[in-house]
Amino acid sequence: MLNLILFIVIILFWFMFLRNIFIYRLEYFENKNSGFVEDLKKLKQLKMDSDFQNMQLNKTLEDTIALYELTKEICRSLEEEKVFTIFSENLKKYIVIKDCRYLKNDTDLIRYKDYIILPLNIEEGQVARYLAGSGIPEADKEKFGILTQQFLIGLRRALLYQKVQGLTITDTLCQVYCRRYFLERFQEELKRSKKNKLQLSFLMLDIDNFKEFNDRYGHLVGDVILRQVSKIIIDSIRQIDFIGRYGGEELSIVLTETDKEQANFAAERIRQSIAASTIRAYDEELRVTVSIGVSTFPANAQTMQNLIEMADQALYLAKETGKNKVCFSPA
Repeated sequence: MLNLILFIVIILFWFMFLRNIFIYRLEYFENKNSGFVEDLKKLKQLKMDSDFQNMQLNKTLEDTIALYELTKEICRSLEEEKVFTIFSENLKKYIVIKDCRYLKNDTDLIRYKDYIILPLNIEEGQVARYLAGSGIPEADKEKFGILTQQFLIGLRRALLYQKVQGLTITDTLCQVYCRRYFLERFQEELKRSKKNKLQLSFLMLDIDNFKEFNDRYGHLVGDVILRQVSKIIIDSIRQIDFIGRYGGEELSIVLTETDKEQANFAAERIRQSIAASTIRAYDEELRVTVSIGVSTFPANAQTMQNLIEMADQALYLAKETGKNKVCFSPA
């Protein structure tokens, strides 16, 4: 009996011992598993954060590429209005917008009170244009500002090109075409006249006694005379005609689609307008006259060089026979 009891006690002891070991191991694995779960949660959160950052980076990359593509499209043109046309056509690819307008600095902005109006600083501290947009949701307003900066890049490029072109084709004193560009235009107009069987007249104009004005009053006064005479001529001819400074005090004019009789009328109008005008130069009030030589295509010559030579001969005749007159090249 005693042996049986001892045996039972030993069994119970081992049972309790093994039970405690089992519980300990179970708790150990539960704790370890709990650590794995926490680590797994952390890894999942890290992956989510990484995916979000990756998404943000991809969006930033897409936006950057989009801006690059938009800028590239805008910069395809060097014409101010065309730059805006390209920009406005592409704008709806990137934002929601109802209407977009390109406004000059003389525009009444009150008319666009319901628009978002962004200034366009062409030069440092100079607002010369505005971009106005309507129907833009709040979420797209910031992007509209960013896209406007891309438009400004293309706009500045176009305006700079126009400015450089203006300097290369314009005589800065008289504000008419320089000789090189005038002759290019003359040649083009002559080709057009030949192709369409149109007449064309060429005027060579010289300010009478210009050297005496320069000697007596100085070159600054002479510059004012040249500038004022050029302005009178510009105001006296049509928009389809054009004028250039041929050299010194000589100015040249092409009258498109104009025969000899019409050229005589135009030349006399120019001569009389100049003779009737008072030139105000600093403290001086002066009256000047001009002599004009005229040649006509195809009656007088077929080439630009010959038309110039014949008009020059007619101008020489006007000078030699009393000045302040219009003379024609003989047919």
